[in-house]
Amino acid sequence: VQLQASGGGSVQSGGSLRLSCGASGGTFSSGVMSWFRQSPGREREFVAALRWGTRATYYADSVKGRFTISGDKDKRTVYLQMNKLKPEDTAVYYCAARTVFAVNYYAEYQYSYWGQGTLVTVSS
Repeated sequence: VQLQASGGGSVQSGGSLRLSCGASGGTFSSGVMSWFRQSPGREREFVAALRWGTRATYYADSVKGRFTISGDKDKRTVYLQMNKLKPEDTAVYYCAARTVFAVNYYAEYQYSYWGQGTLVTVSS
């Protein structure tokens, strides 16, 4: 299984970006695809998750109301629409996938498959 993330860049505070993550290989119909991020000097943290089977979505409190995760099952791609970006959103964003949903989907150790990361920089 390979995950390919794209869409990072530099924006000013209040701006928007959309990240994409495409999966090749594997079967994710019962699984979950998520986004994590890591800022310099900080541990990687959960951002958002999409459960394919039910289309349920989950968000970290810090991004609720600003970020939206969605997916196209046919394209095996998950998206992260990021609006009202803040300087504290600056980080390398990683997509991750599991073939089976886990209740602790927010824990990075649950994920076997990771994309390469894409940098998002938000300036004030």
